[in-house]
Amino acid sequence: MKTALSIAGSDCSGGAGIQADIKTMTAHGVYAMSAVTALTAQNTTGVIDIMEVTGLFLQEQLDCIFTDIEPDAVKIGMVASTELIEVIAESLQRYQAKNIVLDPVMVSTSGSRLMQEQAIGILKEKLLPMATVITPNIPEAAIMTDLSIKTKQDMEKAARMLYDAYGCAVLCKGGHSIEDANDLLFNEQGAQWFIGNRIKNPNTHGTGCTLSSAIASNLAKGYDLKTAVLYAKNYISGALGAMLDLGKGSGPLNHAFAIGNHLFQ
Repeated sequence: MKTALSIAGSDCSGGAGIQADIKTMTAHGVYAMSAVTALTAQNTTGVIDIMEVTGLFLQEQLDCIFTDIEPDAVKIGMVASTELIEVIAESLQRYQAKNIVLDPVMVSTSGSRLMQEQAIGILKEKLLPMATVITPNIPEAAIMTDLSIKTKQDMEKAARMLYDAYGCAVLCKGGHSIEDANDLLFNEQGAQWFIGNRIKNPNTHGTGCTLSSAIASNLAKGYDLKTAVLYAKNYISGALGAMLDLGKGSGPLNHAFAIGNHLFQ
């Protein structure tokens, strides 16, 4: 059985973070593991509080995983501080991790800031060059490039800048009123667009976590990057299209993923 590791924060509401990653990886038939970077008090409407783990404890989690069950892919999500970023970078290099999918979680879907300002520079210096692919949304790509991204051409410029600077493939996600639900993959083959239709579903909590962990799952199973992205995009579109709803708030999207593998591909 193929294996995948999520390095991310916990979401007590189950819609995002490691909970979303584990659900998604399981639905893809991949054995899921997790190294928790932080506990969060949050739900579909916002993040109330964050409690980080120590660098030592994160290191111990990673050592336990890599010395026992080698991950076929690694997904990195919320990492808020420079110390934790440095621990992750050192561990992934030491254990020669492969198929690294980095979701640079800087701002949550609800608008909550999730990364310290000084950590962004360390993220770019330490982790981006190690990644197989990074999956920024429009606001995150704008933060990392200092560009104002308002058009399709702006997306292509930002993705090229990141690829040229760090050597990793870039999946720049639409969905922020630019190119509707179209995503742009930029790698050594140039720009490749993945066309999608916007689905009018308010339950979008955890979409970024789910997409990146679906890509990691597909890479773990041996798919090439373009196919991994295509299947992941089909998967999340199927989940959104299912229109499942929970609770009194916007309803965590990722519970829709429990309907299983028939959404995949």
